[in-house]
Amino acid sequence: MPTILLVGAGGHARACIDVIEHEGRFTVAGLVGVGAEVGTQLLGYPVLGTDRDLPSLLRDCRHALVTIGQIKTPELRMRLFDALEKTGCTLPAVISPRAHVSRHATLGAGTIVMHGAIVNAGAAVGLNCIINSQALVEHDAVIGDHCHVATAAAINSGVQVGGGTFIGSNACVRQGTRIGDRCVIGMGQRVLTDCAAGTWLPSPMKIS
Repeated sequence: MPTILLVGAGGHARACIDVIEHEGRFTVAGLVGVGAEVGTQLLGYPVLGTDRDLPSLLRDCRHALVTIGQIKTPELRMRLFDALEKTGCTLPAVISPRAHVSRHATLGAGTIVMHGAIVNAGAAVGLNCIINSQALVEHDAVIGDHCHVATAAAINSGVQVGGGTFIGSNACVRQGTRIGDRCVIGMGQRVLTDCAAGTWLPSPMKIS
């Protein structure tokens, strides 16, 4: 079984490890983290180095995945994805066996589809995306590169989501809506009209 290097050693990496173990296509060679994490373990896998060590680590392991989460900004995930691409390594799409990805849908390199998620027929998901647990990407929706569709979010049919956008947990986007690049849609939001690039919709206020 080929090995895969995970770039990021925090909470999101734990969830990615669980998906990778269940998918059964790769063995986790280890993780890349920050300096204080080097020499520790995450779910039994060693943190082997920092991103400065990527060229040497990828000489023996030719598959990699960005396993840092994304909420407010995609910048770190984008930077790490670009660094991995420059090494010439393979960035596979990873799909939980407990998810459903239609054979009529497409996934970009480095994207992960987590437990319980659905990517329906005609949908297209870009590079380096997170389709998180129980998220829905309905038919003919288009998700740009470096996006995070968080837990239980619903992207309805024909929606277009621009690159680098975050869609929060339990958010729902009306069919046919367009969301621009680098938007942040807060947890629980209901998006009924188009959003310009850079739109920030915070989570609805808590009612006590």
